[in-house]
Amino acid sequence: MIARESQLELTILMPCLNEAETLPTCIRKAQDYLNISGIHGEVLVADNGSKDGSQDIAQRQGARVIEISDRGYGAALLGGIQAAYGRYIIMGDADDSYDFSRLDEFVAKLRDGYDLVMGNRFRGGIAPGAMPPLHRYVGNPVLTGIGRLFFSSPIGDFHCGLRGFRKAAIDGLGLQTTGMEFASEMVVKATLHRLRVAEVPTTLAKDGRGRPPHLRSWRDGWRHLRFLLMYSPKWLFLYPGIFISLFGLLTVGLVLPGPLRIGSVVFDIHTLLVGTAAILTGSTVLIFFLLAKQYATGAGLVPEEPVYRRYKAIFTIERAVMIGATLFAGGITGVVWAVWSWQAKSFGELDYAGMMRLLIPSIAALALGIQIFMASFLAGILDLPMRRRRNDSDEPNANDK
Repeated sequence: MIARESQLELTILMPCLNEAETLPTCIRKAQDYLNISGIHGEVLVADNGSKDGSQDIAQRQGARVIEISDRGYGAALLGGIQAAYGRYIIMGDADDSYDFSRLDEFVAKLRDGYDLVMGNRFRGGIAPGAMPPLHRYVGNPVLTGIGRLFFSSPIGDFHCGLRGFRKAAIDGLGLQTTGMEFASEMVVKATLHRLRVAEVPTTLAKDGRGRPPHLRSWRDGWRHLRFLLMYSPKWLFLYPGIFISLFGLLTVGLVLPGPLRIGSVVFDIHTLLVGTAAILTGSTVLIFFLLAKQYATGAGLVPEEPVYRRYKAIFTIERAVMIGATLFAGGITGVVWAVWSWQAKSFGELDYAGMMRLLIPSIAALALGIQIFMASFLAGILDLPMRRRRNDSDEPNANDK
């Protein structure tokens, strides 16, 4: 009978999908490591629907096997993490590309109090043919670089499949993705929640399978990139929105008083129209940022930052409605003034450039006012379930009365 969770220090977890060729070797190395190191642990195989007898092989080798019905790399690992009996978990692919007999550095870091210990294949060594050139020189460096930039993460190999962690710490992150992007989600959320993270060199060998890997370069690369963007509304919305808005404001500021001549080039009404469109586009992207940030924070996907908390305290729904209404009123005033000027000319010909310098900013203010007005109420709608959840958590428990 396998000891329960409180009695085990380490679970060595292997996600598995048709790994009959290499699974026995991986399990044997993991068991040998536990025996030699004297660690009280287990080898756990999270099977994701294998059709090649991997489950029976794992059981014959003495590993504990659990069936994960939801398909996907992340789904298998989430199920395995939940079922693990160990206080610490070291996960690795069951394709014999990682050496389960050399886990001392991972265990040492975990015992030192680190919550997540990542392997780094670029520091430890990549055997010839173990990683396709596209992954080694483009995919992994680019995605890791984006992750480090977006989240200020210290990790140099976001997608290393050999990593160890404290089970309680990772359970607290609320990991959700079920595909290959699970690897990025763990690192990103650990960084955002300020867990203690370390990195150790590890080697990558050519896997021992006689079939192609489950990884699909472009599909899974896009899923990683999509996840990084979705979890960083600053880079997806805020910074582009600021840049576009500033470009629009600068353009409008230069040509609104009159035509701008630079040599033989004249910037006039059409440039004003482009600048105004940039302001509207940039402001829309910034509104997307605020709504995305509100949802992500309220749903617990990312921790609430002090800057965002101050913003919420200052820009209440009521104040946002007033800002929107003021812009709308200003826009309407400009449009009415333009119509009155036209009526004064008996609805005849007007100074085209002068009239457009009035109408374009007025219509932009009107449209922006409507956007802010509507977005403020949408923000209120998004906040309703979050507010109810907060209020419910504040209610005293009946047993405490």
